[in-house]
Amino acid sequence: MSSKYIRFFKEIHMEDVPLMGGKNASLGEMYRELTPQGVKVPNGFAITSEAYRHLLDQANAWPALHAALDGLDPTNITDLTQRGARAREIVYSAPLPADLQAEILAGYAELREEYGETLSVAVRSSATAEDLPTASFAGQQDTYLNIAGEVALLDACKRCFASLFTDRAIHYRMDQGFDHFKVALSIGVMKMVRSDKATSGVMFSLDTETGFRDVVFITASWGLGENVVQGAVDPDEFYVFKPAFQRGKKAVLRRVMGTKKIKMIYTEGDTRHSTRNVATHRHEQESFCLTDTDVLALADYAIKVERHYSQKIHESRPMDMEWAKDGLDGQLYMIQARPETVASQKKGQMLEEYILGGQGTVLAQGRAVGGKIASGPVHVISDVRQLADFKPGEVLVADTTSPDWEPIMKEAAAIVTNRGGRTCHAAIIARELGIPAVVGADHATTTLKNGDYVTISCAKGDVGNVYAGVVPFTVRQTDLSTLPRPKTEIMINLGNPEIAFQTSMLPNDGVGLARMEFIINHTIKAHPMALLHPEKVEDAHEQKALVALTQGYAQAADFFVERLSEGIGTIAAAFYPKPVVVRMSDFKSNEYAALLGGRWFEPREDNPMLGFRGASRYAHPAYTEGFRLECRAMKRVREEMGLDNVILMLPFVRRVKEADDVLAKMAEFGLRRGEDGLQIYAMCEVPNNVILIDQFAQRFDGFSIGSNDLTQLTLGVDRDSATVAYDYDERDDGVKEMIRLAVEGCARNGIHSGLCGQAPSDYPEMAEFLVRIGIQSMSLNPDTVLATTLHVLDVEKPRRGET
Repeated sequence: MSSKYIRFFKEIHMEDVPLMGGKNASLGEMYRELTPQGVKVPNGFAITSEAYRHLLDQANAWPALHAALDGLDPTNITDLTQRGARAREIVYSAPLPADLQAEILAGYAELREEYGETLSVAVRSSATAEDLPTASFAGQQDTYLNIAGEVALLDACKRCFASLFTDRAIHYRMDQGFDHFKVALSIGVMKMVRSDKATSGVMFSLDTETGFRDVVFITASWGLGENVVQGAVDPDEFYVFKPAFQRGKKAVLRRVMGTKKIKMIYTEGDTRHSTRNVATHRHEQESFCLTDTDVLALADYAIKVERHYSQKIHESRPMDMEWAKDGLDGQLYMIQARPETVASQKKGQMLEEYILGGQGTVLAQGRAVGGKIASGPVHVISDVRQLADFKPGEVLVADTTSPDWEPIMKEAAAIVTNRGGRTCHAAIIARELGIPAVVGADHATTTLKNGDYVTISCAKGDVGNVYAGVVPFTVRQTDLSTLPRPKTEIMINLGNPEIAFQTSMLPNDGVGLARMEFIINHTIKAHPMALLHPEKVEDAHEQKALVALTQGYAQAADFFVERLSEGIGTIAAAFYPKPVVVRMSDFKSNEYAALLGGRWFEPREDNPMLGFRGASRYAHPAYTEGFRLECRAMKRVREEMGLDNVILMLPFVRRVKEADDVLAKMAEFGLRRGEDGLQIYAMCEVPNNVILIDQFAQRFDGFSIGSNDLTQLTLGVDRDSATVAYDYDERDDGVKEMIRLAVEGCARNGIHSGLCGQAPSDYPEMAEFLVRIGIQSMSLNPDTVLATTLHVLDVEKPRRGET
């Protein structure tokens, strides 16, 4: 059809932003270019920005709009509210010109021919200044869902045009330096995806918190997607590792279940409200709303969208996307794509670290946004009429936020909300403003009291904490562009997958010690043998807890394997392709017994430090089945998830025969040294490892010296005993001689030598000693990496011919 004021998506491409706005130009681009690649986009048409100008020209509305907006002070909330309402009234009251009205209805009729008479549409705003690479106008104008019938469509279009002058849009344009009268509004009218009967959400082609670019990050909740965008729900989260996916290794990297307490559905028989929120059922709250197949299909969409837009501008372009699943046809649809505007804009090599200098009482917890720390007095806002009372520097606490709140959000020291996930409105704005936010903190509005000083910390991974009082903190900045790499590899000790992406930004040569115990303790929480044999657990409460823990899994073993593989996989992905050395579980018997159901499977030992621990467990009948689960998980990480940078390491290997027995078990369980490039290291922490290093070296690809246990066993000091703590010292000449012999033995046998422990960072002379004897790597806790790197560079100067 030939039209002056509307164009169907097949006629639109990215260069049409001035006429169609960012959202519609992108929808047209995807429909034209990506539908042939298998990316599904619902059809629709755009009402051009010329139609908006035509509407106001015909009504002679421009002088009235100038009178309403000229001289506006956006910091005066009351004035902004009054002027914004007047501007919207001017636009809404302007009658739609007859020619424009006819074209809209003709386009609607064409869509009904394609989709049927029962078609409902989404009417979506698309401003000519939105979805730019450096500024996001997302949510500034209004969207109307589940619109059916000609009268309702025309009214929704008028409301959409008027929403160019919402208070939030006026304020945001003035902040960004856009002229109100040079920005126009286009409207998208597209088939409504029936996600009210399924699920929907938001996804990014990078990690929104750290800017880590090798993942697709997906959020999802039941029903229509407005709740996810607005932060009204705590959604499910999923990650997919792009490099492995593109090599054909398609697996979910990580998943976190949200509470998903409400969902938005269609309203039947209510002409004023087309949608409403209802409570979700318990089974909906306790299950993921996407299957792995869905997650991987969405990841495929995200990768194709990012690749297309990047090729179009000849540089990497991370994308912010919205998607929906239709509950009627079961298909997944892309309904929006725009440039990501925060994490992708970070430039340069300046590393900024926020470090909490103390502890306080934790008043509230939620999902961390922003990676920073801030303090200030609490100001709880429970009603929009209270916004004018907010003062700069206060901590904004609310059930949730909406774009109308943005004028005060930019003045907040931090933001805390009861509801929302890491892609909700509060999270997006906090990132854009560069302030920390804790979202989904549940009862924050009742727990936190007006005027009380609190400290918000988002510097420790996914969990954000609200502490009572002002807790001191420091900010450390390091220019990485001028920092050379030492010859001695500086690796990182890491157990918490939640901080993996963030930690990978430190200058490093990989992970020298990935601790499996952290994941088992915090994510799995149960003893592996209790999961396999719940009938041997004699406590009814523990049995019930085991059942609850593994709900949704066909077998409890699958729960253990999935959780462990995704935890280790996240760490491996963060540092890929650098080596990540994963130590198999090294709990002592008393620590194993503390896991859920563990006491029914563990011996009582007087000195667990020297008891049933490390490699001695793996081939032992009491734990072989548990070790098999560990091996299954590591096999999944390397083979199904494609993370072949994982090196496995055995702890506390006492004897050569023990090494042979365990390696045989690993081979039986599908992990044979040398196959598919698999390397297996051992911890060098028993004096026998040093004495018989030439024999051990025939069985392993490397040794990582565990200075804690090696010191304990060389000096005969129980490192858990405060009474003899004065005799425990890694700098003792005997300990240093053991380390020297181990390093020389590794070099003699052509295998890797490393040390994982705090000695090099705690004692500069130990770092100097290790460099002098030619150790290949040191693995340190993240907080000491920079300082130790600088010291090692200084120690290596003579070797580089520097003075």
